[in-house]
Amino acid sequence: MRFLPDPEQAEFARTLDRMLAAADTPSAARAWAAGEHAAGRALWGRLAEAGVFALGVPEAYEGLGPLPVELALAFVELGRHAVPGPLVETVAAAALLGRLGGAVAKDWLPRIAAGQAVVTLTMPEGGPYALDADATDAVFVADGARLALATGHGPVRASLDPARRLFRPRTAPGGEPLGQTDAAYAADRAAFLTAAQSLGVGLALLWRTVEYAKQRRQFGAAIGSFQAVKHRLADTFTALEFARPLLLGAAVTQAPADIAAAKLACGEAAYAAARTALQVHGAIGYTAEYDLSLWITKARALRTAWGSPSACRAAVLRSRSEGARTPVPGPRTPGAWRSSRG
Repeated sequence: MRFLPDPEQAEFARTLDRMLAAADTPSAARAWAAGEHAAGRALWGRLAEAGVFALGVPEAYEGLGPLPVELALAFVELGRHAVPGPLVETVAAAALLGRLGGAVAKDWLPRIAAGQAVVTLTMPEGGPYALDADATDAVFVADGARLALATGHGPVRASLDPARRLFRPRTAPGGEPLGQTDAAYAADRAAFLTAAQSLGVGLALLWRTVEYAKQRRQFGAAIGSFQAVKHRLADTFTALEFARPLLLGAAVTQAPADIAAAKLACGEAAYAAARTALQVHGAIGYTAEYDLSLWITKARALRTAWGSPSACRAAVLRSRSEGARTPVPGPRTPGAWRSSRG
């Protein structure tokens, strides 16, 4: 079975990796956490030029998508480089607006695709808070099947990840109703993208921990040469690599049960990578000034964002108990991966 991105998709991911590696994303994330959005918005513009947000916008609204495989690859890189901002929420809102259609979609989707509009989204499935509401052009609130535009937001709330700034939106009185839409569809898209972001965070944590283990010496030897450390790193690597095909499988099928399985596996693997990083780095891993903390806190926050582990397990078990059979990806060729772009 061939289960790999095609050369064009792989090159797209490598291009994003190179661009973000040169962009000093840790500095942008620290500024974002302090409420200074200039560097993050500039980075947002560069991601838009690379086509990241257009991947989630239908072609009818000046986008390129939806292209879930490419979105998965892009969000792995966004997580790997700890890019700040309501990335998941903007693409999920685009999915919601695409289903809604009409004048609202024509107004917002082209601007989202071009990176000219940064939006966020909240709905019961994602909790009561809107991520980074103070840095966005709109806060969409989905309550059941109804979609509305928030009139404002409250003060910033404490968050596990300082770069994920949480606000409670205000919709009543005066919230602008936009129409009826499929909130469950957007919640699945958000869970899927969060899974991809989590995988990238876990990969970054593993890479940084391996590099540290090769340099840090104790008893006259690099700590990476100790069997206990090697086993811990190998377990972390295995968990991340086992999660990757679940994510790519979910990208192909977009089935809710597959998305829940991918969210569970990627989130748990990234969280395990954070625990490994903390243990191998020792006390320095707890230091907020050390860049490692950017990924450790993000792994913890993403683990429960848009679907806790228990909720994901319940969704997978429920799909089996109801007799819902998840489509099993067949043999994949580069052409087959391209076929998923529709």
